Amino acid sequence: MPDRSLRGMSIGAKSMESDEGVDFAPRRYATYDCPNKHTIMLPFSTEAEVPAVWECQCGAEALLRGGEQDEDANAKPQRTHWDMLLERRSEEELQVLLDERLQGLRDGTISRG
Repeated sequence: MPDRSLRGMSIGAKSMESDEGVDFAPRRYATYDCPNKHTIMLPFSTEAEVPAVWECQCGAEALLRGGEQDEDANAKPQRTHWDMLLERRSEEELQVLLDERLQGLRDGTISRG
């Protein structure tokens, strides 16, 4: 078989098709401004919903230029586990429970698993 191998172009590595007559999907560009003075331009399909926030290369959140502000900005913040815990118990009660649990761990009456 080695004497019958194809020479020249590697099969599958390159396409023999051209871009002639191909209609690309319509696109629009969205520009995002980072608080660290970076500018990001991204192509999106005209049918896609453009997000209001994009993560910049520096890790900061870049905002869509000329975009609408978040409607949920005036909504109340998300409740955390600590907030829900404080709705059921006072901090003094939580301190007593913590002390009891720590003492149980030290005595060996409560296992760590």
